[in-house]
Amino acid sequence: MAKAKTPARALNRRGSPEAIEKRRVARMFNDVLGGGAVGPKLDGRTAKRRQRLLRELEQNQAHGERELKPLDVLQRVQELLELGEPLSNIKKVRKLPRPMAASAATVELIQRLHHAYAFRRETYRFVGISDEVLVDAGVIPGEGKRPPRRRRAA
Repeated sequence: MAKAKTPARALNRRGSPEAIEKRRVARMFNDVLGGGAVGPKLDGRTAKRRQRLLRELEQNQAHGERELKPLDVLQRVQELLELGEPLSNIKKVRKLPRPMAASAATVELIQRLHHAYAFRRETYRFVGISDEVLVDAGVIPGEGKRPPRRRRAA
C-alpha cells in the first residue's frame, strides 16, 4: 500500500531576507520617531569603556595606577564626547579648573596641539584653557589673534 503524501509544510518566512529587513526598518523607525532613545544605543563593550573613562576622569588616575596628565584628560573628554556623552555629565565628574593665563608661547603650543590632535573646543576647558586663549590660538574662529588684554588701573 502506497503511503499518502502529506502536503508540504509551508516554509517559515520569519527568517526570509524580506522579513528581516522589515523588522530592522521598523526598529529604526520606532527609534527615530518614538522619541524614547536619545542618540545611538551603546553596545556592552562601549558602555563599559564609557564608564571607565568617566571613572578615570573622576579619580584623576589612568587604570587606577598613575595620575592623568593634561593630554590624557583631553583625550578622555574628547572620546566621551564622541561616544555621545553630554558635556554636563562630564562636568559633574570632572570639575573645571580655573582658566590659566596664557603667554605667547602657550598660544603657539595650543595651535600646534590643535593642529596635531584636532580636539573639540569644549575639551580644552577641562585643562584650564579659556575661550579667549582658543580664539588667540585660532582654534575658535573669530577675530584671529588679538592683542593681550590690558588691566585697568584701579
